Amino acid sequence: MSKLTHMDQPDFVQKHIADTGTQAGATGKTEEAVKTAGSGKLEHVFPSYGRYDISLVKGKGSWVWDDKGNKYLDFTCGLAVTSLGHAPEKVGEKLKQQIDTLWHVSNLFHIPGQDRVAELLTANTCADQVFFCNSGAESNEAAIKLARRYHQKVKGTGRYEVITFQQSFHGRTLATLTATGQQKVKDGFLPLPEGFVTVPLHDLPALEAAIGEHTAAIMLEMVLAEGGILEVQPDFLNSVVELCKRHGLLLIVDEVQTGMGRTGKLFAHQHYGIEPDIFTVAKGIASGFPAGLMLAKGYLREAFPPGSHASTFGGTPLATAAMSATIETMLEDNLPQRAAESGEYLKAQLKEKLADCPFVLDIRGKGLLIGIECKEAVGDIVLAGQKRGLLFVTAGTHVIRLLPNLYVSREEIDQAVDILSDLIHTYAKEHQA
Repeated sequence: MSKLTHMDQPDFVQKHIADTGTQAGATGKTEEAVKTAGSGKLEHVFPSYGRYDISLVKGKGSWVWDDKGNKYLDFTCGLAVTSLGHAPEKVGEKLKQQIDTLWHVSNLFHIPGQDRVAELLTANTCADQVFFCNSGAESNEAAIKLARRYHQKVKGTGRYEVITFQQSFHGRTLATLTATGQQKVKDGFLPLPEGFVTVPLHDLPALEAAIGEHTAAIMLEMVLAEGGILEVQPDFLNSVVELCKRHGLLLIVDEVQTGMGRTGKLFAHQHYGIEPDIFTVAKGIASGFPAGLMLAKGYLREAFPPGSHASTFGGTPLATAAMSATIETMLEDNLPQRAAESGEYLKAQLKEKLADCPFVLDIRGKGLLIGIECKEAVGDIVLAGQKRGLLFVTAGTHVIRLLPNLYVSREEIDQAVDILSDLIHTYAKEHQA
């Protein structure tokens, strides 16, 4: 990482340090307490995150800075959130305009910004209806509720079960963590809600056997990001679509991480030429402003009449300003295509630099959602990357996950690949892996 001297520290770092000191004096906190807070060891915040010992205070484009003035190349994007890069100008300008106009009103009133977002998305996807909420988990929760209510109140079948897949990840609410195909997220939260069946991915006989009289929907990701950057096989996906048609099931596609250009299409399911009944998006929809959407076909509209579902902060004037600016920018600059091209370049460079490294088992992914599968756990490589000024995360224990912003330059990709290649080769040599 790039280390700045005290005299060279940017104004925002000096201001941060000054503000922290002023705040400490005003509240009577000791210097040690301030240091503890600054290191991420916050004694009044639940330790539900395994945080890195880095406090980031500013970002611009592909770069972020910490409170000590260190500069990092960011290949995390807040886990696929800041797809336009940090502090995108158009989104910032639109938010500033909205802040001076109107922040929040209840969804009991008409919010014009929702019309614009819905117009943009329905014009560029197979969806006809949009529900506004705040996060990926909430989007997926809405999708599950819509599927159940459609079968129970519109079709009158009474169906409620949702089939999901092992290694999937759908959220942290009780319903969405039950839908998630990873046991680790469920530990300590029993009893879990009924109505979910999980089967192995790409196991067609197991899927067929799981379908019964109570099955309402099949829910899956096009790329299992948290599960290790695993792409769904086209033949299997076609079979899923056929099974849904044959049995009258709804197809739900979770695009929380893959949506908004990340994989080289506006939505990942568009690679496969399918039209899900319901799909969800959140992370990349508003450039970091909390927002989520559940999108659906028009025939599902009557399943959500007034009073059936709600979200207090869903689709506020501020949220829709951030969403519309993000979507407009993505479409105007053709960022999905740029992600496709940059992703191919990134994979090609990685494969060239790591071709002679037996520690690397696979390099895979779509667009700018890339995974490097390794023989051993890669947590130490992530930490070593931070010391070299490159931020990236894992997908599971053995996969390095790369999530640069969609504007990332070839020069930035080359810089990241050089660092990654050196880190991986060094680790493999030191551990004889």
